[in-house]
Amino acid sequence: WKENDVLIQDDLGNTLSRIKTDKRNGFYSGITAELILKEMIDGGGIITKDDLENYSSIWREAVIGYYKNHKIISMGPPSSGGIALNQLLKGAEMLEVSNYDHNSSDYVHLLSEIESRVYADRATYLGDPDFYKVPQKELISSNYLSERFGTINHLKTPSNQIKEGDIDLIESEETTHFSIVDKFGNAISVTTTINGAYGSKVVVDGAGFLLNNEMDDFSVKPGHPNMFGLVGGEANSIEPNKRMLSSMSPTIIEKDNKLFMVLGTPGGSTIITSVFQTILNVIDFNMGMQEAVDSKKFHHQWLPDAIIIEKNTLSQENINLLKEKGHTFVERNSIGRMDCILIKD
Repeated sequence: WKENDVLIQDDLGNTLSRIKTDKRNGFYSGITAELILKEMIDGGGIITKDDLENYSSIWREAVIGYYKNHKIISMGPPSSGGIALNQLLKGAEMLEVSNYDHNSSDYVHLLSEIESRVYADRATYLGDPDFYKVPQKELISSNYLSERFGTINHLKTPSNQIKEGDIDLIESEETTHFSIVDKFGNAISVTTTINGAYGSKVVVDGAGFLLNNEMDDFSVKPGHPNMFGLVGGEANSIEPNKRMLSSMSPTIIEKDNKLFMVLGTPGGSTIITSVFQTILNVIDFNMGMQEAVDSKKFHHQWLPDAIIIEKNTLSQENINLLKEKGHTFVERNSIGRMDCILIKD
């Protein structure tokens, strides 16, 4: 392929037309289903006709929290996004991170320490609520989080000393997000993923779409990392009919009972922290939406025990100060690809 070539995806267009006309049956039965099953036979796959017939999407309750009088509406389990985002924002408020200069060594240190603890909880407590009792109320309660973040001080806590909190009882950068607001003020925030690049790298012949590799978002075994270094436990173990844990964080924010922001991003395990930092950029540092999106991001996910950071985020002085606190770094070209809307007064 070269520049100005035209790609016409007839097979995909026909599939989308069947879905448009027949809704669910346009994919899970009829011609599209037959093409999927043929691909399974030809390619050694394991999806059966019963699998397709028995699958259905489920409406889930949103996770709702508050940050400095802003109402945060985000995605509930089996995504970890909404719970983790609310934990992060409450941690930022408790530790008053807005009192520090943006992306200063102290600011990066505090956010990284908060993020590390939240991702430790994610690895232990989050999964498909149809199979595992997710302690959602406890995880975002002020009492729990006060204790959780109360151990943060001026030095880094090694990840091997950070465990999940005491409660009574990754998807990839090939994700896509879009945010939309119409002239009436209706808003949607949508994240969808194929997980790794080109998914399983198999196109359903005659249907024009790739099969994903979303199985990698399950925990293969407790403590074993997936392709993005995320570890998990029994809550996200593989079981029939179970939905895997994700990091998708489509989010809508209200201020004074009015629409304020619509956010989301691809980025695998960095989705949550990218949305988190973009929210802080707007609310705490009075950035416009473009500036908040363009602002350099960093990420800590508990394991591996390092701050993942975009190039040119920190001065050498700040890097040295963070190293003195015990931090190590992994540099990347970019983190997330935020797709956001900010409603101006």
